[in-house]
Amino acid sequence: MSEAAVNPSEGISKIFRQPGRFIVPLSLVLLVGTATLLQPSFLSINNIQDILTQAAPLALVVLGQAFVILVRGLDLSVASLMASAAVLATAFNATSDAMIPVIFLVTIVVSAGVGLINGLLVTKRNVSPFLATLAMMIVLQGIRFYYTQGAPSGSLPEGFRVLGAGRLAGIPVNMLVFFFFFCILGWLLHKSSFGRKIYITGGNPKSANLVGIHADRVTIICYVICSVMAGIAGLFLVGFVGTVDNWVGRGYELDAIVACVLGGIMLTGGKGTLWGAATGALILILIFNIVIILGLPVQAQLIIKGIIIIFVAGLFSRSTQT
Repeated sequence: MSEAAVNPSEGISKIFRQPGRFIVPLSLVLLVGTATLLQPSFLSINNIQDILTQAAPLALVVLGQAFVILVRGLDLSVASLMASAAVLATAFNATSDAMIPVIFLVTIVVSAGVGLINGLLVTKRNVSPFLATLAMMIVLQGIRFYYTQGAPSGSLPEGFRVLGAGRLAGIPVNMLVFFFFFCILGWLLHKSSFGRKIYITGGNPKSANLVGIHADRVTIICYVICSVMAGIAGLFLVGFVGTVDNWVGRGYELDAIVACVLGGIMLTGGKGTLWGAATGALILILIFNIVIILGLPVQAQLIIKGIIIIFVAGLFSRSTQT
């Protein structure tokens, strides 16, 4: 046998030497198997549709968060922006579905402005991503509560319910929207020259500047993408839950970061894929469903999130050292 022949034992040992490469698909298979054993109806068509509907808003946020983490940042303002987008939508007090495109357009513009400010603070004022986006989270929360006086009012067009919880040919509408953005952003990140600039900037911003890449500009655009995706996700989430309050999307900032880390995106920047991040979101939703199946309190989710971060970060740290 030639030296180039594949040695099965080497393939198995590679899994243990570089676990980060295999943890995502293995975790997904393990979780689906566990959930099916706990609840045989887990793989029913209706339940799968419900899981995908539930996962879509988080997955949209994760797509944007992935861009920011890839350039060595993070965005803690996404959940607050989601709630602000929901409140903004009710501010129109519209009942006609004809207003839906206008609501989305205004939300995208406002969200882009939030992302632009975040990006400028991080790049031009050298504020740490944590502090810059935490401050933005607080500012948005203050504006939201000032406008609503603590009790949002107004109405949404019925079409939002279709966007958030409706189905087209058996497929959740919000998941179809997710696939649309996944294809666009996936091409941007993995197939375009701008995507290569993102990875180079995340790997080493100083080196990126030396080779003619405007690292600050790339970083700012990534923050804008993140905020726009969060704003859009907020509109779909309010359509899913059917009500608007000042805390719509609460906790999504942590969930999005956990999903990205779980999907293999390195917090140190420059490594990871959009596919991995989206899969991480699905894994997180599956974990939450298993918590419910087991009858555990909702607070158990917080403990599980922390354990996931520690466990996965350790695995990927090991994989980068081998």
